[in-house]
Amino acid sequence: MVSDDAQRTRCVGGIAHDPQGRLLLVKRGKPPGQGLWSIPGGRVEHGESDERAVERELLEETGLRVIVGHLIGTVVRPAPVGVFDIHDYSCQALAGPLRPGDDAADAAWVDAETFATLERRNLLTEGLAAALTSWNVLPR
Repeated sequence: MVSDDAQRTRCVGGIAHDPQGRLLLVKRGKPPGQGLWSIPGGRVEHGESDERAVERELLEETGLRVIVGHLIGTVVRPAPVGVFDIHDYSCQALAGPLRPGDDAADAAWVDAETFATLERRNLLTEGLAAALTSWNVLPR
């Protein structure tokens, strides 16, 4: 349970699928979630729109330029101080070679079988599978 007065850090994530229905994931290279797979994203900088933050974070973490679509869902996760208030948006990848960058240790297009394996091995960030399932955006 999150108290209403908890310090909130606004964050964004980008949910992108390739033409084969695979989901774009990054392996976190730094805390929180270091060593775990998640959708690319991060903190919204002061004065930055969510759309611009998603574009920047995906380019930094994956090397891909994207078109940001609609808000898919929002989650709240514990942060070192307060909570992360995360807004996840649909994205369409445009161009660029997929490569990990910034705080991502790896980046990959993941199919349903690989995603299920990561989930079974507890290699996904906490709550990721449940959120993606509830939003009906799992990889095919």
